[in-house]
Amino acid sequence: MNKERLQGHSRKLRLFLLAPLILALTGCSKVSGMGFEENLSSVNDISLSLWQGAWIAAGVVGLITLVLIVWPAIFHRKKVGAPEFPKQTQYNVPVEIAYTIIPFIIVAVLFYFTAVKESKITEKSPTTVAHEIGVVGIQWSWQFIYPEAGPKAIVTGTVAQPPTLYVPLGERVRYSITSDNVVHGFWIPAFMIQIQNLPGVTNHLEFTANKLGSFPGRCNILCGRNHSQMLFTLKVVTSTEYKSYLETLKAVNA
Repeated sequence: MNKERLQGHSRKLRLFLLAPLILALTGCSKVSGMGFEENLSSVNDISLSLWQGAWIAAGVVGLITLVLIVWPAIFHRKKVGAPEFPKQTQYNVPVEIAYTIIPFIIVAVLFYFTAVKESKITEKSPTTVAHEIGVVGIQWSWQFIYPEAGPKAIVTGTVAQPPTLYVPLGERVRYSITSDNVVHGFWIPAFMIQIQNLPGVTNHLEFTANKLGSFPGRCNILCGRNHSQMLFTLKVVTSTEYKSYLETLKAVNA
């Protein structure tokens, strides 16, 4: 009788484990983008695979944890006539070693893939890039510097009038990113790009925008009173429109 009951429990456990997996596989083509449009920039496809792997790992760990919680709650409830306390497993050395090693392996694997992806995203081109733009975080807005349009070609935004960052379509741009006061975060959510603006330090980032349009940007590091209003718009335009914009900056700042 106990053997039959155990087999029944095993079948229920297999169904419990397989159901989420089947649902995930049947819907993977729809959820694999994690809510982000693919190929918006040269960074998206690099970042997306890291996000997917992290969520898969989190899902597996969460599912195993759920089973470990639900299984004893359902199948090992106290029975009439049973001792007050069930058999204890404290000081079980193999179990404690497993509890230590498994999280370490998970963290080590995630760290490895994060470091690899980060290196690809922040990698500098061996040759000169087509364009360079400076990005300075200020309290409480942004400054965009276009060296191609001259030393005075600086677009400064305000809380009331957030600035627009113009970027050419399909051309690699190198961004020099810094801050003139506190730490800010240069973040373009749709492009899956974020890098810190650090006072006294210049970070560099390169990417190519692959789709025309306007995309919201913001500071994602709590930098003070008006942090939530540190907004900007990244506008991807054609190469001709970008050259025209640079000429406009030259004329304004002549």
